[in-house]
Amino acid sequence: MNIQWYPGHMTKAKRAMKEDIKLIDLIIELVDARVPLASRNPDIDELGRGKARLILLNKSDLASEKVNELWTAWFRSKGYFVVKINSRTGAGLKQINGVIQEACREKIERDRRRGILNRPIRAMVVGIPNVGKSTFINSFAGKACTKTGNKPGVTKGNQWIRLNKNVELLDTPGILWPKFEDQQVGLLLAFIGSINDEILNRDELALELLKFLRAHYADALKERYQADSDDALELLGQIARVRGCLMKGGEADYSKAAKLLIDDFRSGKLGRITLEFPPAE
Repeated sequence: MNIQWYPGHMTKAKRAMKEDIKLIDLIIELVDARVPLASRNPDIDELGRGKARLILLNKSDLASEKVNELWTAWFRSKGYFVVKINSRTGAGLKQINGVIQEACREKIERDRRRGILNRPIRAMVVGIPNVGKSTFINSFAGKACTKTGNKPGVTKGNQWIRLNKNVELLDTPGILWPKFEDQQVGLLLAFIGSINDEILNRDELALELLKFLRAHYADALKERYQADSDDALELLGQIARVRGCLMKGGEADYSKAAKLLIDDFRSGKLGRITLEFPPAE
C-alpha cells in the first residue's frame, strides 16, 4: 500500500506554528503510545529547537504496559520529559503540572533573576491528527478552559487557553508532514486512524494488520475470534465467519470483516497492543 495524505490546510497550520513558536517556553507533544515514533511529526524537532520538550504517551491504556515503560525510558534517554496518559479517562494528567514546572525550571529561574515574577509558562500543544490532542486539552483544562485573545496566536485553528496562573496552552491543529519516506510509517498511522480512512483500501489495511498481529499477538486473535492461520486472507475469512460477516449464500464478507477488525483494534477490544518498539541502539 502506498499511503500519502497532506491536505492543504496543514501547510497553513505549519506556517502559523512557525510564527507562534517565538512565544513559547515549552512544547507538549502528544504521541500515540501504540506507535510512538511513527506518530511523531519530524518537523516538530526542527520547529522546537532550543525549547523545553514534554512527550505525552497518550492512549497508553491501549498499548502494552511493558512496552510503554520501554518507550518512556527511551524518550528520557534522548532528553525529553515523558508522562504516560489516557486523556479520555484523565489517567496521568495530575502529574503533568509538576512535570511542566520541572521542564521549565531554567526559564523560571531566569525570570526570577530578572525580577519577573508570576509570568505563566506558555506551552504549545502539538500532535498529528487523531492522536487525542483535543480530548487531552479538554480533560486537562476542565472548566478553567478560557480563551485569551489579546496576543498573537489567536487565529482560526489556534487557540490560547489559560489553565491557571502558572500555565497557558496554545492549541494547534493536528498536522502531518508532506511525504512519508518510509511507507511503514504511513501504514502504522493508517492502523491507528491518523490517515483519512476514505483514501485507504481497508481490505488491504486489514490484511497488513493481520500479518502483524499474527506475528506478535496471535493469542489475541485466537481469544477474540477463535482464528488461527499463517495466511492473512484465510484469517480474515475465519473472522468473517465467526463474527457473522456473511453475504447472501453464506460467503464471507471480507470487507465487513476488515472494518470490524480495524475498529476492534482501534478501540482496544483486541487487548493492549503496541505496533512499534524502541529502536535498538
